[in-house]
Amino acid sequence: MTTDDPIATSSDPAERPGITEGKKFSEFLKTWITKLEDDEITMREAYESLMSIGNSQDEVPLIVKLTENPKFHFGGLGFFKGRVTLEQHDYIHILLGRGLTLMDEAFVIGFTMGSTDRVSSHEQSLFGFINKVLYPKPYRFKEDGMKVFKDAVALAYVSDCLPLEEVDFKPMLDMPLREIRKAVNLEVDLLQAYYRIEARRYPECAASQRLIE
Repeated sequence: MTTDDPIATSSDPAERPGITEGKKFSEFLKTWITKLEDDEITMREAYESLMSIGNSQDEVPLIVKLTENPKFHFGGLGFFKGRVTLEQHDYIHILLGRGLTLMDEAFVIGFTMGSTDRVSSHEQSLFGFINKVLYPKPYRFKEDGMKVFKDAVALAYVSDCLPLEEVDFKPMLDMPLREIRKAVNLEVDLLQAYYRIEARRYPECAASQRLIE
C-alpha cells in the first residue's frame, strides 16, 4: 500500500510480509484462521498452513520491528513488555485461535503484552499512540481494534496463562493445540467467553463474528 491509501478496516488482514503483491489483502488472508475448536491439529500443522502465506521479517516496517520485536532496539521503544519474534508471534496467533486481520492482530498483541502482568496503563497508551501515528496505515488499528487491544491486555491479566513471550513452542510443535493450551495454562473457556462479548460488540466485523460461528 502507498501512504495515500486509507486505513484498512478491522476485518481486513494485517499486512503479511513475504507474499506476492497480488495476494495481499486477498480473501484467503481475510478468512485464514485456526479456531479454538480446531484443537486436535498440531502446532506444526497450523503453522505450516500459516507459513504458506509468507513470513519475511525483512519486509516488516522498521517501526513495527522496533515496537514489537525484541531483536530490535532503539531508545525507549525497547521497553514494551511482551515483545516477541515474528515466529513466536505467529505461534501465539494459533494458540489464541485468531486469524490474520487487524482485529486479530490487536487481540494477539494485547494478550501477549498482558500475559507478562507487567504492562502499565501508560505503556498501553504509548503503544496506542505509536500505532496510530507512526505505524504505516495498513498496520494501524481502528478505534474498535484499539479497544480490543486493551480488552486483551486486561483479559490476560486475569488469566493464569504463562507469559507468552517466554514460552518455547519448539518442543511442542507436534503436540495437539489442546495439549499446548493446557501446558501453558491458557483457559479456553475464558477466551470463548470474551470472543462472544467481542462478537456482540462488533456485529458488523466479520473477524469478530467468525470467532463464534
